[in-house]
Amino acid sequence: MSTSNLIGIDIGTTSVKAVMINKSGQRVAEFSARHPTQRPAAGMVEQDPDDWLRLVRAALEQFAPHGSAAALCLTSQVNTHVFTDAALNVLHPAIVWQDGRAAEAGAALDRAVTTEDKIAWLGAPIPIDASHALARMAWMQAARPELWDRTAHVLLPRDWVLARLTGVVVTDPISSVGLVTPGFAYADDLIARLGGAAQRLALLADPFSVVGQISAQWPFAGTPVVLGVMDAWASLFGLGVAQEGEAFYLSGTSDVLGIMSADLFPQPGIITFPDWRGLRLHAAPTQSGGASLDWAARLLGRSAQDLATMNISMTDDAPLFLPHLQGERAPLWDAASRGGFAGLTASHGPVEMAASILEGVAFSARLAFEALERSAGAQPAILRAGGGGFASDTWAQLRADVLGRPIQRVEGNDPGAIGAAVMAGVGVGAMSDLASASKALVKGDRVFRPRQTESKRADTRYALWRDLYGALRPINHALSALG
Repeated sequence: MSTSNLIGIDIGTTSVKAVMINKSGQRVAEFSARHPTQRPAAGMVEQDPDDWLRLVRAALEQFAPHGSAAALCLTSQVNTHVFTDAALNVLHPAIVWQDGRAAEAGAALDRAVTTEDKIAWLGAPIPIDASHALARMAWMQAARPELWDRTAHVLLPRDWVLARLTGVVVTDPISSVGLVTPGFAYADDLIARLGGAAQRLALLADPFSVVGQISAQWPFAGTPVVLGVMDAWASLFGLGVAQEGEAFYLSGTSDVLGIMSADLFPQPGIITFPDWRGLRLHAAPTQSGGASLDWAARLLGRSAQDLATMNISMTDDAPLFLPHLQGERAPLWDAASRGGFAGLTASHGPVEMAASILEGVAFSARLAFEALERSAGAQPAILRAGGGGFASDTWAQLRADVLGRPIQRVEGNDPGAIGAAVMAGVGVGAMSDLASASKALVKGDRVFRPRQTESKRADTRYALWRDLYGALRPINHALSALG
């Protein structure tokens, strides 16, 4: 049986995706299955970590007949947190990155830290918002003190699954968003602001480290496990982005955009990662991408695929949609913002509403990308794109029109899993280096170029859309306070 295969697994917000590839980049096997999400109250979003583990096992069992593997690597959603005891037993449902329950705790921590402190400690003014690890721990400490006292580890989904696979509790500094210094050590001065936080964080290791082997009770027992990175980083490698000046647009449950640039001009709301192996990523995760379309599909009684592939045609007076259904992240970091339509008339129906939703998500991406360009001091000529949100040609073209630049879509809708497999190969020396491996294994699909007339219309509507957020902000904040 061949040992040249590599396995990458992505524990996403809505599904677990896995791929087995050989060193030539050919797919040997692939797996995708959705897992449930619970919303027990307004602003609360939870998942059962056992659902992730069940699907990871199912993927490995499906891959087992296709031969052995040289290495496995995991990636996952980040700013989703699992509170466990010393034996890795889950004490509370995983608090998903979309969850806003810790907003007040995060705001209190954020107010106590200056922008200058953040830049000194973290290298950039990264906000302490509702999804920040310290905010989540502060919430647990105050709301569930009995569980906090039993908590030994606060882990990301990748870290918890990796620990269950190998028995090793470890994380990487890139995925520890808002917790590490530019030197990839924990920001002790920040973490000390919350008593008891430091001892509950996992040890840090380099993302290419082989941190353990799959234990005996699992398929592929004995296979080396490479630590890996968070989903946004893994996905950019799975999109073929691994060099200076390149940019990406990842669309799944949320949209994440990024630019690789060694230059740094700190911008509020942009997450800037320390330089790692000659790569510095400026990233902007928004709160809603495909999630907005899923919401509309439930509302209209249609499938999300139907809405994304409608034969839409934007008009100057079409409704505007603000996709802040669960607040917004980059670059606004406004947990109290809410979604809304403006300009609806009795003549508008499902087609017009679907078009406005697709456009509104693209406008959020444009707002984030403009801030990214300022942060990186760069204006990339093209964006490499992928994820389930780019399966629709209609939506991909609309995004190119809104952003005003070409979008290169790559093959497949699992860039996170592909990127993890690339890291597995480099981590065990089966592939020479990240950039060449990424370029060799990732195949381009189609380039969507902006259309002059549509881009001009988008520019006009985008200016109105930005005003819409400002106009609704006091109303949305008042409504949020009432809730």
